[in-house]
Amino acid sequence: MNEKLQKVLARAGHGSRRELEALIKAGRVSVNGAVAKLGERLEDENAVVRIDGHIVSAKAQEEVICRVLAYYKPEGELCTRHDPEGRRTVFDRLPKIRGSRWISVGRLDANTSGLLLFTTDGELANRLMHPSRQVEREYLVRVFGDVDEKKVRNLVSGVELDDGVARFEDVVYAGGDGMNHTFYVVINEGRNREVRRLWESQDCTVSRLKRVRYGDIFLDKKLPRGGWMELDLKEVNYLRELVELRPEKETLLDESKANTSRKRERSRSQKIRRAVKRHEERVNSSGGRSNNPARRKTRKSAGEQGARNKHR
Repeated sequence: MNEKLQKVLARAGHGSRRELEALIKAGRVSVNGAVAKLGERLEDENAVVRIDGHIVSAKAQEEVICRVLAYYKPEGELCTRHDPEGRRTVFDRLPKIRGSRWISVGRLDANTSGLLLFTTDGELANRLMHPSRQVEREYLVRVFGDVDEKKVRNLVSGVELDDGVARFEDVVYAGGDGMNHTFYVVINEGRNREVRRLWESQDCTVSRLKRVRYGDIFLDKKLPRGGWMELDLKEVNYLRELVELRPEKETLLDESKANTSRKRERSRSQKIRRAVKRHEERVNSSGGRSNNPARRKTRKSAGEQGARNKHR
């Protein structure tokens, strides 16, 4: 063994490399009683490694199965494990697990909602987040301002920001009213507030931002805000293949129960849609006009899916 300490600990499931680098910089990691330094290499797998004074194993646990959750982050939640002010974090609702921990694949700022992935595999998290992997992220964004073709061309060709040139890989117009416009935009990096800063560079203000896709993993429209679902083996291995990791052969997800649950959810959704349709038919036949919010939501969801399919 002769690898950087943060890489060894990430592979052992103690966090992402980025998280572990921050712990090492803060002096919270020690090796054989000496405070570790960033860039330090671990040559002995039997060395005594402590994080916050607690002994941790530096050995990769090959028997631990890689798991991935898709979480629908609501606005207002923080992407941190603990908040000194006691505010809600994205980890509060996740299922408890033994012998491992959930690692966030990137972050969304407090005012951004949408798809956030979590995994038990620190190396998978690190590779998915690394800019060199160019993993696409797609967002639904509502902006306020005067948007013309020239500004859209600027955003696609590239804009100089404080931390370098940034650009959207794709921009799809999804409608608007007055000075409010809605777009689907695609980026392949995870810089801090990148989508917001790109629009601000064109004198436009983002009033709503939601991530709807990470790679080919889409935010399930049936998933409620604050809800999570575990990805099946095929989806987990898609993510692993995307960043050149060996495929998993096992899953802790009960596929039969998951499929049954999905069928029940589809049946329930179909019943709701039929009830809404019958209601609107009665209203229309009596000469009235329907203001049913469920119907508006159904149309919106269908529109979102149609726009997203343009990227496939």
